Amino acid sequence: MAKKQFKAESKRLLNLMINSIYTHREIFLRELISNASDAMDKIYYKALSDESIAFNPSDYYIKITTDKENRILTISDTGIGMTKEELDDNLGVIAKSGSMAFKEEHEIKDGYDIIGQFGVGFYSAFMVADEVTVITKAFGSDKAYKWHSQGADGYRIQEWEKDSYGTDIILKIKEKTEEEDYDQFLENYRLKAIIKKYSDFIRYPIKMDFTSRRLKEGSEDEYEEFIEERIVNSMVPIWKKNKNELSPEDYDNFYREKRYGFDNPLKHIHISAEGAVSYNAILFIPEKMPFDFYTREYEKGLELYSSGVLIMDKCPDLLPDFFSFVKGMVDSEDLSLNISREMLQHDRQLKIIAKNIKNRIKTELSNMLKDEREKYEQFYKSFGRQLKYGIYEGFGMNKEMLQDLLLFYSSRERKMVTLSEYVSRMPEDQKYIYYAAGESIERIDKMPQTELITDKGYEILYFTEDVDEFAIRMLMNYQEKEFKSVSSGDLGIDPDTDKENQDLEEKDKELFQYMKNVLGDKVKDVRASKRLKNHPVCLANEGDLTIEMEKILNAIPTDQKIKAERILEINNNHEVFQSLREAFANDKEKLDLYTHLLYNQALMIEGLPLEDPLEFSNNICSIMK
Repeated sequence: MAKKQFKAESKRLLNLMINSIYTHREIFLRELISNASDAMDKIYYKALSDESIAFNPSDYYIKITTDKENRILTISDTGIGMTKEELDDNLGVIAKSGSMAFKEEHEIKDGYDIIGQFGVGFYSAFMVADEVTVITKAFGSDKAYKWHSQGADGYRIQEWEKDSYGTDIILKIKEKTEEEDYDQFLENYRLKAIIKKYSDFIRYPIKMDFTSRRLKEGSEDEYEEFIEERIVNSMVPIWKKNKNELSPEDYDNFYREKRYGFDNPLKHIHISAEGAVSYNAILFIPEKMPFDFYTREYEKGLELYSSGVLIMDKCPDLLPDFFSFVKGMVDSEDLSLNISREMLQHDRQLKIIAKNIKNRIKTELSNMLKDEREKYEQFYKSFGRQLKYGIYEGFGMNKEMLQDLLLFYSSRERKMVTLSEYVSRMPEDQKYIYYAAGESIERIDKMPQTELITDKGYEILYFTEDVDEFAIRMLMNYQEKEFKSVSSGDLGIDPDTDKENQDLEEKDKELFQYMKNVLGDKVKDVRASKRLKNHPVCLANEGDLTIEMEKILNAIPTDQKIKAERILEINNNHEVFQSLREAFANDKEKLDLYTHLLYNQALMIEGLPLEDPLEFSNNICSIMK
């Protein structure tokens, strides 16, 4: 039989198919199994419209066999098979899809799911094989044919013998090289792993032979080996089942089988959507944060299937960054795939699915917060920081989506509260949502800046994570209430001051100015405090940059040091203040000493490093003398 040349442009096109289109060589098995599934779908469709065709489901399967000695891998199916003309048309013309032609010929609508679209998947076999042989017999035909090719040089078709309709694809696997381990495609355990990864939910059984052992009859210690045929794929995916048929244990088992995490999921979300874009999804909210969650190695994304065939391990476009902790999968027949079925075109269908998934996750989290508060707080302990990053990194763009999911520790309730709960308890005369930032709840409890707010009976939210203040700055306000740090220069509270105190403040202006001059550019101002009750001194700030934000920004390794506009506030009702007045009147050198000591005391209260620890030590010694 004379060799025929490929009708599509040539050796160069086939070389492109083999070397450039597919990222991973193991994809070839997914493609050939998908083609086999299509072949059985076609005869199933014919059986639906032709009562003379007996369709027994047990007669339809895919069989994978290996011959290591001769380096042969065979993928067989009991599908519709091909005529000589179809062999010539479908396998002789690269990028012509027999499946698409079948759909057009029979006017099959999109609801009927045939996987093949581009007619290129078959040629992925040449990524791993030196020779490809196809032996096929079409349903209703009495003749079988053999198609054989060694690559871009062409192919031959000749009559052959085959007992029943269907197709055998026989690959002569390449020899192992230093760069590529082709031997793996002759190992049953490896082939099974590839099938489980990509083709686990093909609707027809995929069978393989495995060697097993059993005790010989009548023997207690002597074994014999035998070949056992097993079905290696699950066939019916969990997401295709009715939700009423599934138990929580079924979802938990699926979570573990897919290795989404080593924990147990807190929540599962099962979506069956029909409409402009139809898709199924099973999503999980994990219980614990993965160890690499905040590293560059962590990859967000959901598994993406098209008609039960895995297309991508992780599709990042299906999840926004702030929900990157969600695990799970999406399966849709409506996706526009590129030629290799490895990556998606960025199209309308994908965006619609992603938007719907985002809204559904938000709804489920809101319901958990409302109805399962303890479970939500467990989730928030692991992933609350990510929600705050979502507000900060989006420059407030996502605040409407995320603000009602935030929790902060409350000075009054002594537990985590929502912003809505805080605002609902605000007295009528309270202008702002007050917050205090610090390393821990215990440290914030001792902050002198909280005294006035606490005395007024106002609640304070505790910010103990580095992202908190930055997120709130992007949030700006909540229910028309602005956020205000307890260290802010203006707290929006009118203190109870009588005329005598006002006169004293006026009288001490020169003292404060002198202390400001002593400290130089370390502070923007020194003033009498309107917030302190029991403590002698504290630092406040003016402007958008708080002292806590200064600490966080300076912890980032850069050449530039950030500094908030610091105000040294002195409690003029504290007994220490009388010593300052006396020193100002009689001993300026002592006042210099007191000024530096109070400033360093304020730094230590804030958890800031002393600028000159040796000087501070010497000043302490001077007082002791």
